[in-house]
Amino acid sequence: MLGRRASASLMRREDRSAARLLPTIAMTLVALTGCSTGSVNTVTPPASPRAPATAAAPPAAPRAGACYDLDVSAALRPTTAAPAVDCARRHTAVTVSVGTIDPLLDGHLVAIDSTRIQEQIARTCRQRVASYIGGSVETQRLSRLQAIWFSPSLAEADRGALWFRCDLVISASSSQFAPLPARTRGLLSRPGALNRYGTCGTTAPATSGFMLVTCSSPHRWRAQATIALPANARYLAPKVSQLASARCRAVEARVAPNALHLQWTFAWPTTAQWTEGQRYGLCWTPSRGTS
Repeated sequence: MLGRRASASLMRREDRSAARLLPTIAMTLVALTGCSTGSVNTVTPPASPRAPATAAAPPAAPRAGACYDLDVSAALRPTTAAPAVDCARRHTAVTVSVGTIDPLLDGHLVAIDSTRIQEQIARTCRQRVASYIGGSVETQRLSRLQAIWFSPSLAEADRGALWFRCDLVISASSSQFAPLPARTRGLLSRPGALNRYGTCGTTAPATSGFMLVTCSSPHRWRAQATIALPANARYLAPKVSQLASARCRAVEARVAPNALHLQWTFAWPTTAQWTEGQRYGLCWTPSRGTS
């Protein structure tokens, strides 16, 4: 799943005055003047009652089931103004869930773009998207289906918007999303789902020309399994790498047509994934058609 948009922000002061949240109203005093013999009189009309100021209504929350045509750069931002599109037409994202943000932390109001709030949204959206697409945990980890999420802008939050939105996308490559099918619920519960939406590579990992693609695209290597890593392991520790590689070799021995000619590669998670808590890597083997 995509892990992004953890930009830190200072807490908003809870003693922030209501006057700063409301529009400023300018009052203009009008004077009428008239001339008479030798004197000037100023007439001031009686003051009219001042209408109470009202805050603008918060913008409407997104709708679950809405579709969007987003690119990868849009997914990396915490907010989006992209309009919804007809789900019957090409689209790359669908909103699978809409929730409500609790902006209070220990009785203090926290900025909606704070690290704490964004981490809570990220955890919730990953869980909700995982439940929506179905399949086992292993299938989900091996797929190119990912969760992305959005929250209101600071200006919208000031007007009372407290929603967050969880979207489903398919990473066709590192630079673009694939069009979504018409029906996405339970996508990974369908037979042969990984043959279409699994994680594959144009060549062996860590070699020239390697790119991540969906397994429905031309490819030569495939992420065959995940290998668990110790929770307290040091990142890229040699001994851990050796044990993981041995387990990956065992996976290749089960699927290879020739036990005397085995090829495999174990790949650690990226530094960003490791920092976010991912404690498994991918076992790569040459692609041999469907499996």
